[in-house]
Amino acid sequence: MTSLLSMPLLRRASVFTAAVLLVAGVTQAQTTTSNDTSSASSYSSSQSGLTQTELAEFIAPALPAPGGSAAGQYGSGGSGGSKRAFLHNWTFEGGGGFNAPIGNDTDQAGVVSSGRVPVITWGGNFTAGGGLRFNNRFSALVEYQFMDNKLPAALITAVNNATDETAGITAGNTYINSITGSPVIDLFPKKSNGIYLVGGWGWYHKSSNFQSPELVISYYGEYYENVTVASFTSNQWGGNAGFGLYHRFGNLYGGDSHSEVFAETRYTFIHTPPATASNGLGTTELIPVTLGFRF
Repeated sequence: MTSLLSMPLLRRASVFTAAVLLVAGVTQAQTTTSNDTSSASSYSSSQSGLTQTELAEFIAPALPAPGGSAAGQYGSGGSGGSKRAFLHNWTFEGGGGFNAPIGNDTDQAGVVSSGRVPVITWGGNFTAGGGLRFNNRFSALVEYQFMDNKLPAALITAVNNATDETAGITAGNTYINSITGSPVIDLFPKKSNGIYLVGGWGWYHKSSNFQSPELVISYYGEYYENVTVASFTSNQWGGNAGFGLYHRFGNLYGGDSHSEVFAETRYTFIHTPPATASNGLGTTELIPVTLGFRF
């Protein structure tokens, strides 16, 4: 092998330059590899403990959703928001109270006696309903109401005096079942305490029953018990209208709450058959007063 010292000066300079360039290239490659590894390590370190899914969940609330509303707000985006929005559009209610007569009477001429006598007196009611809330001011509900009223003593007396067949009647009651469509208008939708208007129109089933005591003989002895001896049943249209007061509670689902207690009164008119008909005692009018909860 030829010695480096025995080479001409020009050749020795060329060999030396090539060696320097080779060493410099290896060094640069090692430096680049080290920088790439360090950069990757630094990125990995900055992401430790935070996955891409968690990072997305962290950033998402700060980004505007389509349409200019923030993501994650009540009623927008996500299965939870959809469920809350669904419930937000529905409304339900339940309550009970009493029914007051308003002096209504009917012409009993040719049926029980001449003249005019009342056909209904005080009683109780139960109401339940549900429907859609179109906005903060207007809702539409379907309501079921049951009313139980006593028949007044004047009517019982008139029936007893009518014929010998009806003599002996001592008591009576009226059951009214109804299903109506009822719009509700909130006059102060942004207040905790407010007033609303309510009305309804629909189907009414009325059953008036007359009772007489009968002797019952049993293992426990003999006693008298009231049994129904005559009944008038009819189906007809009727309506109601009135107003109510409410107190609205705080938020329940992260949005505007519609949960409230209410007290309302309505005038109810039922176009029952006249006393001259075989299934009626005359027009029915009364005022149900109801206390309840709506949400």
